Amino acid sequence: MRTLIKNCNLVSPGFELKNGGLLIQDEMIHSIITPEDATPAADIVIDAEGMTVIPGMIDIHCHGRNNYDLCDATEDAVNTIGLHKLSEGVTTMLPTTLTVSVERLEDTLATIAKYNKKGVKMPFVHLEGPFVNPSEIGAQNPTYIKLPDISIVKRLHEIFPIRKVSFAPELPGADSFVTELLNMGIFPSAAHSAAKYAEFKKCYSKGLRNLTHYCNQMSHLHHRDIGLVGAGLLHDNVYAELICDKIHISPDMIALAYKVKGPRHIILVTDTMRAAGISDGEYDLGGLRVVVADGAARLKESGALAGSTLQLNVALANIVEITKLPLSEAIISSSLSAACSLALPERIGRIQPGFIADIAIIDDKFKVHKTFVDGELRFEA
Repeated sequence: MRTLIKNCNLVSPGFELKNGGLLIQDEMIHSIITPEDATPAADIVIDAEGMTVIPGMIDIHCHGRNNYDLCDATEDAVNTIGLHKLSEGVTTMLPTTLTVSVERLEDTLATIAKYNKKGVKMPFVHLEGPFVNPSEIGAQNPTYIKLPDISIVKRLHEIFPIRKVSFAPELPGADSFVTELLNMGIFPSAAHSAAKYAEFKKCYSKGLRNLTHYCNQMSHLHHRDIGLVGAGLLHDNVYAELICDKIHISPDMIALAYKVKGPRHIILVTDTMRAAGISDGEYDLGGLRVVVADGAARLKESGALAGSTLQLNVALANIVEITKLPLSEAIISSSLSAACSLALPERIGRIQPGFIADIAIIDDKFKVHKTFVDGELRFEA
């Protein structure tokens, strides 16, 4: 099957082409068509009407959407979230868990294993908690906190493959936990942590290279101890997730992070809870009550931020607005940096012959009009 997308602008990391086209053959990108090229034969021809084709976005931190949470551990939850993420231009996501009981985590991963695969791709799980510091609990449930325990990770990994574990690196046994995770092909990430810089460095020396929802629920930058926020700025090879909704992080901090780190080591994520894609109101998050007002989700009891309702295409629009980066650079953070940070399957994150045809078509307002996964049209506005 050959699909031609014509009359489009192509934007890929470090590459832009005006008034071009894209030929897809089966699940792969076959060729890029320049304005001077003859129009190739195709079974399906799609006129993009001057809109922009970008690499499918990758969300490595997503809990829920459309009144479902992955830790509901139901097939409806997994399938609905996977389907609706397509409207954001997302083609791959890591379903992300909460700090809940180990039994609920087992049920959740077993349910993800039954995913019907009609929406975005879900190749791995992101385990957020339960190995977190209660002093930086945020919207995680303190009832289920545990010290780092590789045996729990192994139990869960046997049910469905885990690729990222977010944990507090100052907890006892954290440095050996990092080593054991990496030996399993799982990437450790610092989160919900009060770690001093020296405690970070201890795990960094073992291979820790990721920071989860950077700046949120982590030790702050201080002139006598730079903490995790300072570590993210100091170490060029550390990847930082950013929730760019202008609520979790101010535009000024977003601009600073991009100025220091650049788009290759910043990963746009949503960290969405179940209210994403629907209306404000009161919701549940891992057994905690959350009030969503004006798109901001906060715990009813404490007022702490409790995930987001952000959509990844909106995050990308915010980055372009704040940083003034050309789209060919900004989209590194919405696709390629996520793939590189976790060694996700090869040949995604670029529009390039020989790469998988995971792509989205967006207009100049960043609204998603079409999303293709493995060369198949799976969403159309």
